[in-house]
Amino acid sequence: MERRKFLGFGIFAAAAALVPGTLSAEDYRKTKPAVWTAHTMEDAIAKMYGTNVTIEQGVTLTAPDVAANGGAVPVDFSSEIAAKSVAVFQSSNPEAAVCAFTLNESSIIDYSIKIKLKQSGTIIVVVEGKDGKLYSAKKSLNVALGGCEG
Repeated sequence: MERRKFLGFGIFAAAAALVPGTLSAEDYRKTKPAVWTAHTMEDAIAKMYGTNVTIEQGVTLTAPDVAANGGAVPVDFSSEIAAKSVAVFQSSNPEAAVCAFTLNESSIIDYSIKIKLKQSGTIIVVVEGKDGKLYSAKKSLNVALGGCEG
């Protein structure tokens, strides 16, 4: 019985050793630090992708028109585009970049996140397609100061 445990562990260890080679996410904070200190969405997108020209199609973005709580604004986004990466930017806080994800051929773009917004502004989701083009969706929203939706 001990031999079976040893062989089972050996197979598990071999499989685990292969995983880091197949999971290769880019650490954007290290490779593109200027993105995280950019103060405008246009500047952050340009520093992330080399251009801020996007095609406004192929991406679905859902957020409330009025956010009752600026401390936790729900943002949902999805896309059917075959993509290399997806990033979220906003215009309300001092730094525009919110998050960025590296994707692989098996990735599904269907995310739900909550972001903190200091004031009313705009959110934009940018999807970098495998065709090299940037696709986006944009949403303006109001943040109710004081949490009273007014």
